Amino acid sequence: MQLINYLNECFYTKHTLLQLSHISANKLAYLQQQKVMPTASYRLTIQTSCQSFLADHSEESVQEYYAKGYVKWLGVVEALIEPADIYQYFNKNYRLTIQQLKQQGFVCHDEKLHANIDEHITQEWQHFLNGTYGLCTASGLVQDIARKEFAITSINELIAENETSPDLVRLEKAVNLLDSASALFAPHERINSSRNRLVDQIRKKYQLTSPQIT
Repeated sequence: MQLINYLNECFYTKHTLLQLSHISANKLAYLQQQKVMPTASYRLTIQTSCQSFLADHSEESVQEYYAKGYVKWLGVVEALIEPADIYQYFNKNYRLTIQQLKQQGFVCHDEKLHANIDEHITQEWQHFLNGTYGLCTASGLVQDIARKEFAITSINELIAENETSPDLVRLEKAVNLLDSASALFAPHERINSSRNRLVDQIRKKYQLTSPQIT
């Protein structure tokens, strides 16, 4: 039940997504075929069996779960319409988020977020469409995708530079950024997740503090 509780609390079922977005199942399928709308992040197969005096019965159903941020994304898709314009929106906002992080003092040297950013964003777009980022980011939206990628890259760079004594101020800032951009992950995923590896374990290893929740 932990998995079902997590999915119901942190995601929208396909039915709820369609209701809140005011679109049909056929329109959602069309947008996914057009490669402008992500597929589901989770597909839960539910097998039901029933025994009674008169007859036994069994059936199977599939429930799809989508990131809650996709209601907003569908609004963007409906407004822009053209696939090229929708991708440019993603590209522009990814770049803008990276630029804002740099202005806020975050540091990352990997060329994928500098000279090679065009190729990198193309790859990120594909991960976005296949539902990966709906699963592993807080909102599933481009801003959290860019923040998560920047944070992970920055953390790995800081550890690689000096694992025994990294810059703890920069490291804590990057870890907190990753914390805010990341999903909680389903119970069965957490031990292998980037959140456990680069937030929980890094905080424990270097005795970093967590932001105070108000």
